[in-house]
Amino acid sequence: MVHERAGKENTDNTVRLAYERGRELGLNEVVVASTSGETALQVLEVFKGFSVVVVTYHCGFREPFATIMEKQAREELEDRGATVVQGSHALSGVERSVAKKYSGVYPVLLVADTLRLLGQGVKVAVEITVMAADAGALTGNDVVAIGGTARGADSALVVKPAHQSTFFDLKIREIICKPREF
Repeated sequence: MVHERAGKENTDNTVRLAYERGRELGLNEVVVASTSGETALQVLEVFKGFSVVVVTYHCGFREPFATIMEKQAREELEDRGATVVQGSHALSGVERSVAKKYSGVYPVLLVADTLRLLGQGVKVAVEITVMAADAGALTGNDVVAIGGTARGADSALVVKPAHQSTFFDLKIREIICKPREF
C-alpha cells in the first residue's frame, strides 16, 4: 500500500494495515515510534494480543537533560502494558555530534540517508527496531515496525531485528505501507 503523501493523516490507515499484516503473518511484537504517546496509544488500542514496544527520543534531543515524552504519557503507556524505550538514536548518535563539529559525512549517517531514499518513516521504523533490540525489549523474532514523518505514522514494515553491533543482520522483510511523496 502506498499513501499519496507523508504525514500524520495516514496514521489510522498505517496502524490498521500494520495490524492486519502482522496478524496474517502470526507475529506478536510491534515497535512504534512515538514522541507524545498519541500514536503509541492508538497502536495499543489496535494491536490486541501483541507485545507493544514504544520508542521515543533520547534525553537531550531538543534541550540538554530534558526528555520529550511527558512523564504522564510514559506512565500511561506503561500502565497499559507497553514497554517504553528511550535511548540514543541508532542511526546517528555520536556521529551526528562529530558531523556537526567537524563537518563531513560518516558511515552511520550514510546508512540513515540511504534508508531515507524510501522515506523518513521507513528510516524511523528501521532505527526504532534497532533501538528496541539494543534495549532488550524484543525476542529476536520478526516484528511489525511503525514509523512516521514528523508526527503520526505513515510507514510500516515487517523487520527481522538486529542490534547496532550486528546491524547488517537486520532484514526488511516487507514494506507494508509508505508514502509516495515525501
